[in-house]
Amino acid sequence: MPDRVLVITGTSSGIGLATAVAAARSGFTTVATMRDPARADRLLGAAADAGVEVDVRQLDVTDPTSVAACIDGVVADHGRIDAVVNNAGAGHLGTIENETVDDVRRVMEVNFFGVVAVTRAAMPHLRTSGGRLVTVSSVGGAIGQPFNEAYCAAKFAVEGFMESLVPVAATVGVTVVVVEPGAVASDFVANVDVDPAAVFAGAGPYEPALRAYIEEVMSHFGSAQSSDDAAGVIVTALTAPHPAPRIQTSQWAADFVGTKLADLDGTTTTAMTGAWLG
Repeated sequence: MPDRVLVITGTSSGIGLATAVAAARSGFTTVATMRDPARADRLLGAAADAGVEVDVRQLDVTDPTSVAACIDGVVADHGRIDAVVNNAGAGHLGTIENETVDDVRRVMEVNFFGVVAVTRAAMPHLRTSGGRLVTVSSVGGAIGQPFNEAYCAAKFAVEGFMESLVPVAATVGVTVVVVEPGAVASDFVANVDVDPAAVFAGAGPYEPALRAYIEEVMSHFGSAQSSDDAAGVIVTALTAPHPAPRIQTSQWAADFVGTKLADLDGTTTTAMTGAWLG
């Protein structure tokens, strides 16, 4: 697919970086975007090691001007867009009593409205090419997790948005896929950007539950899926003739999400997540 042009957001590290390199190896002309291109060294090094090239461009998904400029620039320079991977996002840890509504809005801006903005800008070009829109969600888009209220709310919104878009986009020849990773050994957890001591100190009556939750989460990252493995699933979503609308990146993720899909009244799911809090 040497003439197929892919735009992927959030490629400075983790799944985004691995997907940009894997897609380029699969033959895509890969436009790898990030908020700060000064952080592109790791990506460019990984691409060089893989013997491929990527076109690095600036894109801040929360800035409409940046989104428009990037998408328009790609079309001007490459002539088309055949696929988009919405990958940019940011983690968040907290519970609503201890944070502000503005904190929640910021999480929604990056993880939900950023996806909406890029999708809206790209759809006319995907419609022209009969292209593919792949959005990296999370198992947190299916199961609400303790101390992830804002993050899971954003991912739930992404899932609802894309599930609703699937049949509509299909009428104009665009395939829409949501990819749900579970625990992935990447920089994402580090990028939540919290000081654990400060978080615990400010947790108030929630401190015991928060400590138990952090211990539970970190136990999963000892056997986490690699970014390269997750990227392989995303590339398959980009290239398979008829991909499913929702794909998990590992058996663990599939089993975890399956708990929710089989739990009509929510008691099994909340009992499971409640047990994480001690």
